[in-house]
Amino acid sequence: MRRRLHGLSTRTIHTLAAAALLSAWISGCGKSQQAAAPPAMDVLVAEVVEKDVPVYQEWVGTINGYINAVIRPQVKGYLLTKNYNEGSVVQSGQLLFQIDPREFQAQLDQWKGQLAQAQAALVKTQLDVARYTPLAKEGAVSQQELDNAVQANQANLAAVDSAKASVEQAALNLGWTKVTAPISGVAGIAIAQVGDLVEPTTQLTTMSQLDPIKAVFPVSEQEYLRYARGRLAGEDPKAPRKDALELYTADGSLYPFRGTVSVIGREVDPRTGTVTIESLFPNPHNVLRPGGYAKVQAVVDILPKALVVPQAAVQDMQGSAQVAVVGPDDMVEMRPIKTGPRTGTDWVVLDGLKVGERVVAQGVQKVRAGSKVAPRPYVAPTPAPTPVG
Repeated sequence: MRRRLHGLSTRTIHTLAAAALLSAWISGCGKSQQAAAPPAMDVLVAEVVEKDVPVYQEWVGTINGYINAVIRPQVKGYLLTKNYNEGSVVQSGQLLFQIDPREFQAQLDQWKGQLAQAQAALVKTQLDVARYTPLAKEGAVSQQELDNAVQANQANLAAVDSAKASVEQAALNLGWTKVTAPISGVAGIAIAQVGDLVEPTTQLTTMSQLDPIKAVFPVSEQEYLRYARGRLAGEDPKAPRKDALELYTADGSLYPFRGTVSVIGREVDPRTGTVTIESLFPNPHNVLRPGGYAKVQAVVDILPKALVVPQAAVQDMQGSAQVAVVGPDDMVEMRPIKTGPRTGTDWVVLDGLKVGERVVAQGVQKVRAGSKVAPRPYVAPTPAPTPVG
């Protein structure tokens, strides 16, 4: 070495020594960095639990009024007034529209006059019959005169009955100029306007009884058969399962009242293979309206002692489900699982996990197989209550 360094300047020797020291320092830093372990990631973990899980079936349908009525006039005439607030609740018998009654009042007065004339003529012929009957027996009047008096009396009696019927019809027509509500419910927007000439084919408005309200939805023939067998297995096959249905509205909210199947359609639609089901839900605040969207669900089975994990813990990896399992040493293992139905915020696991194992429920996107984690308990969010309108 001394020979190799011989002839080098002092400055060059010092430079080589400094470079050697710097290289040794960098090498030492690298080894210390490799030796330092990365910090454990904070994650929230949930235990795999075992419980009986209800299995839900869902159907999409529409909302319909319990009773729907199309309001039409029964007489022809000009519409004078509209007497209700559109979209408001009206009671049975409440006045909705008024048709000009003057023509019908005149007809009623005319028929009352004709009834009075017929009744007066009847009194006259009744007196003739009463007077001619004893005289005919004595021969004071001929039998022909008595027969004529009797026939005239029968004709006047028929005329009185006809006039009475005409008076009743005229009174009905006059009454029908007041168009009233046939049911209690919500009255719709008026279609006919004041001043229109309306007749029995004219639609004035519509009404619906909304409490209770119907949810109508189709079920497959197979689902119907399962439902029918379930009812037959009960004590009373005619009794529907009360409050067995839940309803979700168009905004995804769970409706706060439960419903009951009320009507099962009489036939299977050969085009769709479905049976129409009508169900009734309480609607005390008239929140639900006819024509609205309804997603109806019911419990159709129970999975006993099923394993469940939070839905947030399950990852979809190209069509396969997996979870991050945290071992006793807080190391992460990525494990494929077989999932079943969802229930609330949980997911049923059919294979791949055991009771008591821990899975990452929050922060699963950050962890990898072999990662060291700092687990903390996961608390499932509480669903917000659905407001009632």
